[in-house]
Amino acid sequence: MTTEIAPDSIVSRTIYSGAGLKVIWFGFAPGQELSEHTSTHEVVIHVLAGSGVIGLDGDEIAAGPGTLVRMDPRLPHSVVATTELRLLLYMLN
Repeated sequence: MTTEIAPDSIVSRTIYSGAGLKVIWFGFAPGQELSEHTSTHEVVIHVLAGSGVIGLDGDEIAAGPGTLVRMDPRLPHSVVATTELRLLLYMLN
């Protein structure tokens, strides 16, 4: 997926939504972040390009291309882009 990421922005696009699974593409400009939040669903983050830090209930994971992170429902998490960051988020229903 080729989507422009404007400076100081976060872009998201749902690329699949079906029974039991929703896939969302995210693009972060450098320095952008999703502050800590939770989800009622199990979630998997797959980093496609760039680098960032994924916060998981107080722990931090340095993330780069190929990083996969699985989260239980209601786990506090956050994402901070250190460079332009592109990832897929898989939400399991």
